[in-house]
Amino acid sequence: MNLAVLRHHHIAVPLKFDIPHRRSFRKKRGTAPPCLLSIPRFRKRWPREPKEDTRVQDQGNVDLQDQPRRHYRAFAIAVGCLMFLLGLTALAGWLLQVEIVISLVPGFPSMAFNTALCFVLSGVGLAASTLAARRFRVTATITAGLAAAIAAARLVEIVTIGRTFHNVDVLITRFLVPPDFIAKIGGGMGPNTALVFLIANLSLLLSLHMEKKSRVVQELTSYVVVTLGMIALAGYVTDAEQGYRWGPYAAMALHTAIGIVIFGSGLLARSWWMQPANRAQIPLWIPAAVCFTGLLVDLYTPLGVANGILYVPLVLTALWFGNRNAPLFFAFACTVLLMLGFFAVRHNEAAFWQEIANRTITAATLWLIALLVYYFMRNTHHLEGERVRFGALVRGTPDAVVVIDERGTIKNFNPAAESMFGYSPQETIGRNIKMLMPEPYHSEHDGYLAHYRQTGEERIIGTTRMVSGRRKNGIVFPIDVSISAVVTGQTKTFVGIVRDISERVRQEERMKTTLSQLEAYTAELERSNHDLDEFAYIASHDLKEPLRGLHNHSRFLLEDYEDKLDEDGVRRLNRLVRLSQRMEKLVNDLLYFSRLGRQQLAVKRTDIGLIVKDVVATMELLLEERHAKVIIDGRLPEVVCDAPRLTEVFRNLITNAIKYNDKPAPLVSIGYLDRFVGKDGTVARNVFFVKDNGKGIPQEFHEDIFRIFKRLEKSQDSDDGTGAGLTFVRKIIARHNGDIWLESEVGTGTTFYFTLGKKREGQNAAA
Repeated sequence: MNLAVLRHHHIAVPLKFDIPHRRSFRKKRGTAPPCLLSIPRFRKRWPREPKEDTRVQDQGNVDLQDQPRRHYRAFAIAVGCLMFLLGLTALAGWLLQVEIVISLVPGFPSMAFNTALCFVLSGVGLAASTLAARRFRVTATITAGLAAAIAAARLVEIVTIGRTFHNVDVLITRFLVPPDFIAKIGGGMGPNTALVFLIANLSLLLSLHMEKKSRVVQELTSYVVVTLGMIALAGYVTDAEQGYRWGPYAAMALHTAIGIVIFGSGLLARSWWMQPANRAQIPLWIPAAVCFTGLLVDLYTPLGVANGILYVPLVLTALWFGNRNAPLFFAFACTVLLMLGFFAVRHNEAAFWQEIANRTITAATLWLIALLVYYFMRNTHHLEGERVRFGALVRGTPDAVVVIDERGTIKNFNPAAESMFGYSPQETIGRNIKMLMPEPYHSEHDGYLAHYRQTGEERIIGTTRMVSGRRKNGIVFPIDVSISAVVTGQTKTFVGIVRDISERVRQEERMKTTLSQLEAYTAELERSNHDLDEFAYIASHDLKEPLRGLHNHSRFLLEDYEDKLDEDGVRRLNRLVRLSQRMEKLVNDLLYFSRLGRQQLAVKRTDIGLIVKDVVATMELLLEERHAKVIIDGRLPEVVCDAPRLTEVFRNLITNAIKYNDKPAPLVSIGYLDRFVGKDGTVARNVFFVKDNGKGIPQEFHEDIFRIFKRLEKSQDSDDGTGAGLTFVRKIIARHNGDIWLESEVGTGTTFYFTLGKKREGQNAAA
């Protein structure tokens, strides 16, 4: 229980009751509360209260600070104290043998010793039940249980043994009071008194342990208790003995009747303190007066008269209670009152069964009315629940919801609409919806509603369209509006769901701008590609023509003037021939690389094993010269690819593995892995590899080797290569949506890995 909560009730509460709050403070703030060593001791002495009680005590600041609720609690405590004092006074009268204290008025029935004891126990139980600490709840349970047990034992004695025995009453009295004084006072606890203490304390016990289900029960019990006490008081006032004496048994004393009325009032106050929302929204005297009048008429009119109809208003008062089971409980209470009114007086034997039939029909009628009220309240409860859920949905939705009537008057304006348009509900409700519209919608809206009322034609109902809205500051912004019609009886209401699409419109504008830019970039790229094609044509014809001239003239000079030139001149001419040849190869590679990115791939299902065997067959001479060997490690799969391009990939990789190999017997292994796990933990699937036992490539050059015309060293056949082979390999693999990488160890060898993306057979792809 929170200490701040108890302060509202003006009760001094020890700090140890705030342990749960301290624990939450320590968890949130990360700091230890004072007196850490004392917390385990408090926790052992005062265990945590039951969840139900905590929930009731902490329903919220609004309920806890409700002034009437504090008054109910204080009234219940005051009633408990008064009952305790009343019972204690009567016990003192018995112990001190003061007859006036026991009888109050000479000749009137006396308050029995057990009745006084029950007042003490019930008063303590009522007052303690309003306190939240566990020790008070235990005290209330024990005292209420003892009082109920004493009352139950007395009722059992009356039913089984009869009116001449008072064993339960004298069981304790004989040890404390002289026998002659007991014989002088006589009597004992009356059946009506025992019934009151039994049902009142049982309802108190039920509320302590089944609080949620017992609120209405305790409220109805309090009405019965108040009614029985009022009936006894009325009997004393009107000198009608049947009001306070039921049959030939002991009667209810005058101050007992007063105490019982006070007891019932305290129980009623406690039930309203437990759940203020469930109390009747009508004055207390109305149901109490109905109970009192009905039972009083039963006692003072002939039993043949259908007096049970007086209980109908009591059943109908259940309509003002929050619990929908209230009419059933009221019907039960009325049935009990009917039985009490029947058995409390003497019967006419001639009309006995007629009176029973009368009461039975009356009770059946009351239960029928109670069932009708119950189903009405259940339906009302369901409708109220739907209304609350709909209200929560409207308040919580991020879209604006505006409800209007057939004349365009705003009836509802949710928080999202308030945020969107800048108006508060007070500024909009009751005004025309066109206040939220700019022109031309502002002028057209009334005409549309008039047209709809005349013709019933729905132009936009059930559709979503894009219009404009106007904020309070005059800013016009785009919105999507979806309108639906709701018919209730003869009234038609329109619900508009409004969504601010300003951001969407801005994004659409940005997309249009981006698309325009992309179109311009595409046109520029097409122009650039066209220029590149023209350059390739020029390079393949105009640039290669001078190179051929240089090459041919150099050869002519060597053939015609070799014997006339010195050794240095011949060397220089040979150098010029080789350089012109290399230049032509570079131009060819550059042109091939440019075409490689623009030409389409002609893909089809291909056996990679056949490609590798074909490549090895064409390199037979090189393999013999270098004493090299190419092996296929396992079976190579069939894939969908461009076969000529993939042939080039394997040719370049195998050639490099042989050329840049310092071993006397170069070995190249080609294979396929379903799943590959790299040294750095990367995972790939469907991986091809080409592995050699050559020099290896240092880590810092793993990316440089794929740059065009980049060569780490010259091979023995340096005039045969330009350094573009691996560039072509990466480009071809990229065109297949694949990737290539390598792992290498200097002095041991290098392994190239590559993947091929999935393509459909017959599919052509352009870069």
